[in-house]
Amino acid sequence: MDTPKIVVVGIGAIGSVLAAALLSVHPETTLVVSRESSQQRLLERGIEVSGVLSYRVPARNVVTDIRGLGGAVPDIVFLCTKTFSLPQILDDLGDVFHPDMKIVSTQNGLGTEDLIAKRFGAGAAMRMSMNYGGSLTDAGRTETTFFNPPNPLGVLHESSRGAGAKIAALLTACGLDTQLVDDIKLQVWKKMIMKCTMASICAVTDRTIQSALDYPPTREIADTCFREILTVAAAMGYDLGDDYLTQAMSYLAKVGAHKDSMCYDIAAKRPTEIDFLGGKVVEYAREKGVLVPFYTVMTNLVRAIEDGYLRG
Repeated sequence: MDTPKIVVVGIGAIGSVLAAALLSVHPETTLVVSRESSQQRLLERGIEVSGVLSYRVPARNVVTDIRGLGGAVPDIVFLCTKTFSLPQILDDLGDVFHPDMKIVSTQNGLGTEDLIAKRFGAGAAMRMSMNYGGSLTDAGRTETTFFNPPNPLGVLHESSRGAGAKIAALLTACGLDTQLVDDIKLQVWKKMIMKCTMASICAVTDRTIQSALDYPPTREIADTCFREILTVAAAMGYDLGDDYLTQAMSYLAKVGAHKDSMCYDIAAKRPTEIDFLGGKVVEYAREKGVLVPFYTVMTNLVRAIEDGYLRG
């Protein structure tokens, strides 16, 4: 993996930053987008990242279909799409997969890496939690607002630990400080507890995170949902400690003056990521015999709203 063939699937806010960092050192990195218009813009203008992270790089290899990679069979694939597209992406990867390929999920939600492992084996699956954020202003144009290094990266099988260390070093060399960790699922739970809880509340009420936490009725829902998901996390083997909720609320108070991305998905009548957020919490709770009535209601409300426009 000294000169790896790298593919980044999904060039949204997270994917564009990752792609720009990789392109700054590995200019032959291939980008996979969903629309021909995005492909054309990226080929013409490249990627520009501004704010706390800064990159300006050309994009030489941009395709609209994983199966269009041709002979450029990748060694490392970074998945940066919305989670609802994950099953289709894994189907497409089946056409180019080889036993030494490493597939890194950088997506929101719980259990994305398990879906990769189920399809291609635990040795192929990796998970990364992105500790930077920003907003996509146009195709290939992202304004970053924070980066709290390092980004944790983890493997699902010890046989991939050496490859994981190389990928972490590769990303660090590109300006995205990344650290191989022993238990990536713990890191994911720490981050996703906040996302899983607030996404559905914000989506159903069309409120910002801060507004949902400041308004007593929605704050009561949030407090109960937080208690429920912490119980589920503990049942899964991840006891985050007595001070986790205090830290989470402090973090949300700093970054909560915006709507969760699920609000925009619903406004645009797009599929949401509910199945890998609240839906996954409810699924885990049922497996462990844990009651999560508030989480179940909020998850089902999002699904009902989504079903209303997708089937209409």
